[in-house]
Amino acid sequence: MKTIPVETTINGDRTEFLCQTDETLLDVLRDRLGLTGAKEGCGTGDCGACSVTLNGRVVCACLVLGVEVQDAEIETIEGMATGEDLHPLQRVFLEEAALQCGICTPGILVAAKSLLEQNPDPTDTEVRYWLAGNLCRCTGYDKIIKAVQKAAAEMRAA
Repeated sequence: MKTIPVETTINGDRTEFLCQTDETLLDVLRDRLGLTGAKEGCGTGDCGACSVTLNGRVVCACLVLGVEVQDAEIETIEGMATGEDLHPLQRVFLEEAALQCGICTPGILVAAKSLLEQNPDPTDTEVRYWLAGNLCRCTGYDKIIKAVQKAAAEMRAA
């Protein structure tokens, strides 16, 4: 396999790495860059556990090749908090117990953040639609929806 140099921006930082042409962005993030927040749940883009934003769009990192992100803007779960200060979504997910095992949580948080950036006052139906690509096998979705709505309200008030 051929190794390719790639330059991209991840969580606001310019990053360079080498990757093979068949390596997924998920593999690059986890194995080459040590960003282990995105998880591999299925490897086929069905569960959303590996969700990141790529040029402002939520994608499954298991379906994107690392070589495809040249000069792209990528945001991962590691970029949500500001230092020690959790993003309101992260804090509210903890307060509302909207997670259990944690495999799906990073992808759900990335997708929810993207939603609230585009629509700061979504309906429950819009939240459910937006998060439809993220599967959670441990919890019901009610706590997740409630947490997203509570964070949205706090963010609007701030």
